[in-house]
Amino acid sequence: MKKFLVSVALAFWSMAPLQTQARDLPDFVELVEKQGPTVVNISTTQVIKGRRGVPQFPFDGDDAAQELLRRFFPHIPNQPGVPQEFKNRSLGSGFIVSSDGHILTNAHVVDGADEVLVKLSDKREFKAKVLGSDKRTDVALIKIEARNLPVARLGDSSRLKVGEWVVAIGSPFGFENTVTAGIVSATGRSLAHENYVPFIQTDVAINPGNSGGPLFNMKGEVIGINSQIFSRSGGSMGLSFAIPIDLANDIQGQLKAKGKVSRGRLGVGIQEVSKELAESFNLGKPQGALVASVEKDSAADKAGIEVGDIILKFDGKAVNESIDLPRMVGTTRPGTKSVVQVWRKGATRDFSVTVGEISDDEDKKQVAGRGSKPAEPQAANRLGLVLAVPTAEQKKALDIQHGLIVEDVKNGGSRSDVRAGDIILSAIVKGTQVDIKSLSQFNDILKGLDKNVSMTLLVKRGDSQTFVTIKGSSDK
Repeated sequence: MKKFLVSVALAFWSMAPLQTQARDLPDFVELVEKQGPTVVNISTTQVIKGRRGVPQFPFDGDDAAQELLRRFFPHIPNQPGVPQEFKNRSLGSGFIVSSDGHILTNAHVVDGADEVLVKLSDKREFKAKVLGSDKRTDVALIKIEARNLPVARLGDSSRLKVGEWVVAIGSPFGFENTVTAGIVSATGRSLAHENYVPFIQTDVAINPGNSGGPLFNMKGEVIGINSQIFSRSGGSMGLSFAIPIDLANDIQGQLKAKGKVSRGRLGVGIQEVSKELAESFNLGKPQGALVASVEKDSAADKAGIEVGDIILKFDGKAVNESIDLPRMVGTTRPGTKSVVQVWRKGATRDFSVTVGEISDDEDKKQVAGRGSKPAEPQAANRLGLVLAVPTAEQKKALDIQHGLIVEDVKNGGSRSDVRAGDIILSAIVKGTQVDIKSLSQFNDILKGLDKNVSMTLLVKRGDSQTFVTIKGSSDK
């Protein structure tokens, strides 16, 4: 009997922590009941016009064969092609931000749509008008003609902490009002080709159709717009990304007022500061954004910012990584006077800059041609680079004043970030940037370079400029 009592007591004791854990798990019922009606289903239709006809080959010119086709396949038109219309339909989500029918969603949800249909949680349907969309941040504002609609409460995404519980409501694969939950995996996440959005990463189950839907915190406030997933299968793999609501709300205001977004612009080409580059510029640690090019007459050029400067701060905010700078500048209103702190020749300097404006329809510059055949290239130097001096015609075609053309990369190829076709414009020598104007000058620089010591070069590659490092070699 005593053994039985002891075992029962142990059983209850072992269950106690589980019961405590169960009580600590979040309850999403109230949140969903209150905020669910603010979420909408969005379906779009895009009309694609084309021509569909009968292949004529190998019967072209064969009247008998054409007649045979007409007799046995009378439903096929005789014309080479007839006008056709195809309707491409897609689904997404959104959420109501004003009682009179303004709705936030993703730009890619409504992009190219000829018709946008919004379905509310009470099954009412409305045709929507796209007031504006911003592809750079993937935010769009649409409007339906309705009154007294439930409105989602917007939170403060800057207060979001990694590990917080978050909830998504949307229409994955068309299943309306689907609720999924998870935690914040990371904040300020950078994605390839997404320079303007510091994404919120979560492990919430997000699938096609969730796009444009809200991400709620436990207070029932929208802290993000679900935008992208990382997937090898097309479905959720626990890696989803949301646009912070602070950014989206700013975009919404501009779209509502003007139908478009204005962004600040410095007019510089930048790159990440690696450990090797930091050492070349005598910078204590890898930080900031290295200026690889400055556009003529741009805001940066007028302020005195130069190639080789490392931007450490913008308006008093630290630029920890190069990706930080486009976000800071992009959210600054054009015409604003800002202070840019740079690292130049071993010291910091402040520049006052009047921020310019970037437009979505800016044309990319065409890559300059090489012109005529260059002078006969020299033998490979100790770094494995085969270099040639550009002709006057080439300098004009490439829009350069000085430099050396990299004709080939030989035995140094495994140690070099330099590529054939690059133009070496300058080198960092003892923390100072030196323009390269001749082969003899470059060779003299190499003579003073200790073997196995890395060297930093500014090269023109296509239509852009970038700093690269090349490891020294004892090869002669």
